[in-house]
Amino acid sequence: MSLAERDGTLTPEELRGLFLFESLDDEQLGWIAEHGWTASAPADTIVMTEGEPGDYLVLLLSGTIALSRRIGVDDVETNRTDQVGVYAGAVRSYIGAEQKTGYPASVKACSDCRFFVLPSEDFAWLMRTWFPMATHLLEGLFLGLSNSQTIVNQRQQLLALGSLSAGLTHELNNPAAAAVRATSRLRERVEGMRHKLAMLAHGQIDPRLLTLLVDVQEEAVRGIADAPQLSAVEESEREDEIADWLEDHDCGTPWETAPIFVAAGLGTDFLDRVEADAPPDLLEGSLRWLAYTLESELLLGEITDSVNRISGLIQAAKQYSHMDRSPFERADIHTGLESTLVMLNGKLEGLEVVTDFDRTLPPVPIYAGELNQVWTNLIDNAVQAMHGSGTLTIRTARDGDRVRVDIADTGPGIPEAIRHRIFEPFFTTKPVGQGTGLGLDISYRIIVNRHGGDLTVTSTPGHTLFSTHLPLTERPPTQPHTPQSPHPPAQTTLRIRTTPKPQPSVASRRAQFPA
Repeated sequence: MSLAERDGTLTPEELRGLFLFESLDDEQLGWIAEHGWTASAPADTIVMTEGEPGDYLVLLLSGTIALSRRIGVDDVETNRTDQVGVYAGAVRSYIGAEQKTGYPASVKACSDCRFFVLPSEDFAWLMRTWFPMATHLLEGLFLGLSNSQTIVNQRQQLLALGSLSAGLTHELNNPAAAAVRATSRLRERVEGMRHKLAMLAHGQIDPRLLTLLVDVQEEAVRGIADAPQLSAVEESEREDEIADWLEDHDCGTPWETAPIFVAAGLGTDFLDRVEADAPPDLLEGSLRWLAYTLESELLLGEITDSVNRISGLIQAAKQYSHMDRSPFERADIHTGLESTLVMLNGKLEGLEVVTDFDRTLPPVPIYAGELNQVWTNLIDNAVQAMHGSGTLTIRTARDGDRVRVDIADTGPGIPEAIRHRIFEPFFTTKPVGQGTGLGLDISYRIIVNRHGGDLTVTSTPGHTLFSTHLPLTERPPTQPHTPQSPHPPAQTTLRIRTTPKPQPSVASRRAQFPA
């Protein structure tokens, strides 16, 4: 079907019956009647295709049309109407928008339809000629909003990057500092061992001591891996017990060696065995040698743990940013959640984090890098709402043919009066300078537009729950794209002169998560 195929025209009086033209004078209506024409489209015909050059503005004269947007490989219907006079197509041709980007949506004839067609060049001319001031205002509004959106999006990304970088730096600093401390202490122990080696070479160490320690030290080192985890009170009590034992046996500096034996999981029973085998004059030297050996092993373990922690943080950062994988894949939904928690760990101090993950969930077809941005926004909002005290709960489960991810907090909740607006762009409840109002808007578009899922919220004082639903349906890989403008398609593509009905609160259209 081609809109260029004319099947008739409209008179000026017929044009006046269309609400778009009702305020024009006779001369203007005559000009439009001269430059436009009517065209027909049978049912199930594509009238306009998203992305194709925006050559025409159309007004519906009869029939029913549906507006749809391309999401991945799917066409998602966004509106359907049979109201006479609704218009679609090159509605912004006076600023050249459709010539650059094409039709922003597809229009399909759901029944036999008839349209009034006006070329985009003629529509642009009449707008600039008849309404120059309005055109300048609309052009400034459109370009201003576009530029503001770009700047704010960049600012939002920079703020998120700065926050994550600060958190990651903080998390990396702890194990790095621990590794430096352990290395410094280990250097002292190695120096002490070199001194003892020199003493051994010069025959200054009793050979009986070496014979005694060969088997004992290996047994003590092997026991480190099985050392029990003690509470602070239990650890203190055991250190006092060993220190008292050392003092009773005239061993020097018990306050230094007792913590080493406790960390290695040893008690007074082990010391009793060493005493039974060691001559009295060699007991202190034997225990000091063992303490050096055990502390060296403990320091090596601490360095290993610190390096592994750093490696784990870097791996989490890679998973979070999805540096080493393709944008689209079937992936374990928990990988992104866990890496996000690692990245935000610095903000979780003072909070109880509860994870209830269904590990039987199948891999989900997702754009993992974009989805991690959603988890960051939702978790960060929950953390800020609790002001350093409360419980953050993250739960996953299967819900029919979709995967459900719930993120809940025990903050004060979202007032009912504004709950229906929280997904609106630039709407924020945070103080000026602390929020852009785009986090939830971006999250909503990633979940709904990019993944074909759903994002909803329920909130009462002490319990706010954001629920995401992601389909398990396979989606072939597509090229990553820049998120579309947050403004609804109807604002630029399909116009209906009616008072829009208020949308139901998102809280009223979501199911409660089963207890």
